[in-house]
Amino acid sequence: MATVEKMPMLMVGYEKLTAQLRDLKAERPLIVDAIEEARAHGDLSENAEYHAAKERQGQVEASIADLEDKLSRAQIIDPKELSGDKVVFGATVTLLDEDDKPVTYQLVGQAEADAKSGMISYNSPLGRALIGRQIGDEVEVTVPSGEKFYLVDKIEFV
Repeated sequence: MATVEKMPMLMVGYEKLTAQLRDLKAERPLIVDAIEEARAHGDLSENAEYHAAKERQGQVEASIADLEDKLSRAQIIDPKELSGDKVVFGATVTLLDEDDKPVTYQLVGQAEADAKSGMISYNSPLGRALIGRQIGDEVEVTVPSGEKFYLVDKIEFV
């Protein structure tokens, strides 16, 4: 029997996926209407509107199935309920780079990762390197631009 792998995520990520799913399900009837309208134009073999609507329908249905799968496997974690002195999923970590410039990241699930807003996936190279580290630990990460070195300065659960 296959085991279903849980997907850890924060509540904000769960709500984001739920909103996307709701929007896609709301789009279903509009696509059906577009298919019916295109079908009424006659010959389907040369009907670009029909083929575009059918292609969009396939994309929407695939996205719905993917989102439903992710939501069914979601394991919602509230970082405020966590504590400790090690970096774990949901922790907000302040790192000092090679120039002692502070950078702050929160370890989140893949679905909610957004590096520009300081949320990195726990599966990213930096995320994997940070898991289990403590304040004062040095972290070496291989990124496309080369090697990066960080010092764990602060671990928070907010």
